[in-house]
Amino acid sequence: MSSSFVEPVNLSARGVAMVPLTLEHEPGLREAAADGQLWNIRVTSVPEPEKTRAYIEAALNATDRFAFAVIEEATGKVIGTSSYHDVLPAVKRVEIGYTWYARSVQRTHVNTTCKLLLLSHAFETLGCNVVGWRTDNFNFASQAAIERLGAKKDGVIRGHALRRDGTVRDTVMYSLRAGEWPEVKAQLLYLLDKPRQAASD
Repeated sequence: MSSSFVEPVNLSARGVAMVPLTLEHEPGLREAAADGQLWNIRVTSVPEPEKTRAYIEAALNATDRFAFAVIEEATGKVIGTSSYHDVLPAVKRVEIGYTWYARSVQRTHVNTTCKLLLLSHAFETLGCNVVGWRTDNFNFASQAAIERLGAKKDGVIRGHALRRDGTVRDTVMYSLRAGEWPEVKAQLLYLLDKPRQAASD
């Protein structure tokens, strides 16, 4: 996706880079998903290895989504992905989602760093009024991580989307308003500056 609101951009901090996702990232993204066989988790969007190319193509073809590959700068290795999606320029709102990381970097500083990068860009560069998240009602880890950021729970949409196994999920919605961002930013920086083992993902 490219529009006058969300344009391609490279973001980086603390050894982590977020770059526009392309088909060139297919081998690395497939390897990242294989680190923990993440496609077996029923409440995530992680593609099976043979569906990685189609996953990237769907992201590139979406009109309201801008996807990033997450790169370990020291090695150039693809370690995950995240996206802006459900982009609403008229009200200056984006959501953050389609986020997953190789198991080997989960519960490290990577997710916190990426959230800091995405939120900083959304609020400070794009001038967003609101950033939202949505997650599966059974994805308790994701809900806890979003709540740790300081996002507010907006509610639950019942019978909202299909899971990969064909069951229908409820979707839990969260949001963060621009006025809440300074406090959340301070907390993210605090977490990142703590000793690594204490930093939250």
